Amino acid sequence: MSHDSAAAPEAAARKLAGRRRKEIVAVLLFSGGPIFESSIPLSVFGIDRQDAGVPRYRLLVCGGEEGPLRTTGGLELTAPHGLEAISRAGTVVVPAWRSITSPPPEEALDALRRAHEEGARIVGLCTGAFVLAAAGLLDGRPATTHWMYAPTLAKRYPSVHVDPRELFVDDGDVLTSAGTAAGIDLCLHIVRTDHGNEAAGALARRLVVPPRRSGGQERYLDRSLPEEIGADPLAEVVAWALEHLHEQFDVETLAARAYMSRRTFDRRFRSLTGSAPLQWLITQRVLQAQRLLETSDYSVDEVAGRCGFRSPVALRGHFRRQLGSSPAAYRAAYRARRPQSDKPAEAEAGAGPSGPPPLLHPEAGPVPLQTRRTAAASAVGSGAQLSASLPGQRSGS
Repeated sequence: MSHDSAAAPEAAARKLAGRRRKEIVAVLLFSGGPIFESSIPLSVFGIDRQDAGVPRYRLLVCGGEEGPLRTTGGLELTAPHGLEAISRAGTVVVPAWRSITSPPPEEALDALRRAHEEGARIVGLCTGAFVLAAAGLLDGRPATTHWMYAPTLAKRYPSVHVDPRELFVDDGDVLTSAGTAAGIDLCLHIVRTDHGNEAAGALARRLVVPPRRSGGQERYLDRSLPEEIGADPLAEVVAWALEHLHEQFDVETLAARAYMSRRTFDRRFRSLTGSAPLQWLITQRVLQAQRLLETSDYSVDEVAGRCGFRSPVALRGHFRRQLGSSPAAYRAAYRARRPQSDKPAEAEAGAGPSGPPPLLHPEAGPVPLQTRRTAAASAVGSGAQLSASLPGQRSGS
């Protein structure tokens, strides 16, 4: 799924500076970057596939700092160009950044700012969004990154509208993608934007990938985020919420348990996670419903009740908004992908009137009590910025 901002047409209409060429793509590499993400734009834009009907781009691989650049597995790379080559590019791609906790080189940030000012299209794949944010290019804009790092991006750069649901976000002259394979989705989208569906389809066939993927990152969300929240007292409230998802309660209930007013609780929760507490709660209920649909034979009505939704209609509405399908369709597709011998697992422990234990994973048993605080702290981040109220419209990709 892509997010196309209402500002995109205006941004796309910006003219390139005279020295820049639309067909030139500069890829900015840094030491410590993962090899997979780095190779995606090199493969998409750096190989001549005109025989397959894919218009040719001219690729410039640029080092964002002094080399040699060390990457995954201890490989050493030498970029043929430096930052000066970015001045010729109509598109600049930052495949990934080595660490979400360390600042990128200021020289590279300056080069990105100049490129953007001169009309270049700036692209961040996965953690490359952190480089774009550090350069100030995401201020006031919608953006995405790998779901695991989305809460950190939202917290560190509060002016960025982070949406971890999306595989990629196209805001016209600034584009970002989720992790790993979503970089391929965004690069195919760029080819489609530049040269049409036929060219993008031909390239997808060469890469042996779908030309468009439906849905977003919701299906991959897990409860392994972020460690620093575990020390906050709010994690105790989150732990209670996760253990009582089968009950009907609201944000006012959570605020009361935290001994805060609703307004203070909302502000504190958002400052920690970048997410509104109501949307986080809805997301956790949908995640729980997703797990029950995968691991049990409960009807959709029963699943709704066991996840705290007031009605099956409410479950279906939120489920479709977050996962792009109905609960029944999701279960059917999930089971169609599994081996025939893999039968649904019944929710055994706690499957009575009080509901199943909320800290379950499709491939694991209940989380031990002593680890629930950590799991709860992690879950605070898993719903960060899952808001459907961002500006603009969505279109499947």
